[in-house]
Amino acid sequence: MPSLPDGCTLIELQSVGSTNDEARARAEAGATDGTVIWAREQKAGRGRRGRDWSSPVGNLYTSTILRPERPAGEAAQLSLVAAVALAEALEAVLPDGVAAACKWPNDVLVDRQKIAGILLESQGNGDAVSWIVIGCGVNVASHPDTTAYPATNVNALCDSAVMLEAMLEHYLACLFAWRDIWRESGIEPVRRAWIARAAGLGGPITVRLPDRELSGRFHDMDADGALLLELPDGVRKRITAGDVFLGSA
Repeated sequence: MPSLPDGCTLIELQSVGSTNDEARARAEAGATDGTVIWAREQKAGRGRRGRDWSSPVGNLYTSTILRPERPAGEAAQLSLVAAVALAEALEAVLPDGVAAACKWPNDVLVDRQKIAGILLESQGNGDAVSWIVIGCGVNVASHPDTTAYPATNVNALCDSAVMLEAMLEHYLACLFAWRDIWRESGIEPVRRAWIARAAGLGGPITVRLPDRELSGRFHDMDADGALLLELPDGVRKRITAGDVFLGSA
């Protein structure tokens, strides 16, 4: 059994449709803040915008229920909290000198290859979120070969296999530590930590929106977590949702 942070309750399952669906159902049934769902396999894993998330045995699939008691806009900042925590956790198991980068809006990369992703879902209104689920998938033993982005996995980068329990331990320790920093000090220390790891910052990126693509320079990320894209004419556009590709179109 992994060592857990204070206030954390782990529910280990062999197989589920998706850990986020399981966590949502338990949150709606009253599961407490800090409840963590961990499944060895997902039969219907999903990522952002309903995309399938390849979920074979050997990788880490977990969803954490939090009850932040914050407005929806503030609660959404937990996506940045999770990304920073996940990057730190990965660096705890990867060889010395191998860095993890945060790719906007919610991926973690190593050597410009996707190694993990985050999916947030919540319920509430503008005044307060009653619960938020932070879903996390980490490629530990394998990674898909056919994706929109190049991918890699933890064990491909390590001399010996990393145990799922160790990966989960590091992730939860970092997640709850950064959650406490966010709760006590607000988003700015989290934002600084994210920016320090930002993939593509200052360089060319392409943002794919539902109706078009925009290319420019990744200028910054604002206090609300929106990407600031500097277009070729110097105009800066605030992006709140989209798929980011490093480099020019």
